[in-house]
Amino acid sequence: MSIRFTAKAHKGVVALTLAVGLAVSVAGCGGGGNDDKKPQASASASKGRGSGPSTQEGQSETPLAELKGTEGLLLQVTSAQRDAGGFVTVSGNLKNDGGKSVVVPPQMSGDETEIVKHGLSLGGATLVDPKGKKRYYVLRDTEGRPLTTTGLGTLQGGQSLPVFMQFPAPPTNTTEVTLQLPTFSSAGIQISG
Repeated sequence: MSIRFTAKAHKGVVALTLAVGLAVSVAGCGGGGNDDKKPQASASASKGRGSGPSTQEGQSETPLAELKGTEGLLLQVTSAQRDAGGFVTVSGNLKNDGGKSVVVPPQMSGDETEIVKHGLSLGGATLVDPKGKKRYYVLRDTEGRPLTTTGLGTLQGGQSLPVFMQFPAPPTNTTEVTLQLPTFSSAGIQISG
């Protein structure tokens, strides 16, 4: 009897965690109107399936960095925000800069079994702190899902998709890191916050 109760309690905790994550996601990605007083988005658990990217508070119109990938794919990093919770959220747009449809390469998910089993994502991304000589991998939830945009598939020519990745935060005195993503070039980015 106690095993059944423990299993139900565990499922309830997981469901509550997912519900809170989705609520934060909706609050962070909401609107799109002329609401100049909305708070900065700190984390997003959404799949980024909006009508199109828009410039939000805390994000610059000029990308912090551009990583070029295969077959015309381009990752434009628009923000790298340090949060009080001990993580860094990197946001941007994954764009098909070419004229024909491109299937997002599965290598972008990395090669860790726990991440790969949850579908195409940006789970293979890493932040490298060259001064501290450390590499930070994408965070995962208790079910092993990467805390990044998931459900990637095919991008039509010219299509852009808002994306995010969350990493453990490097020490506060580290502001310059290198973002790496399989099949893409590397680029240095500045962490704010």
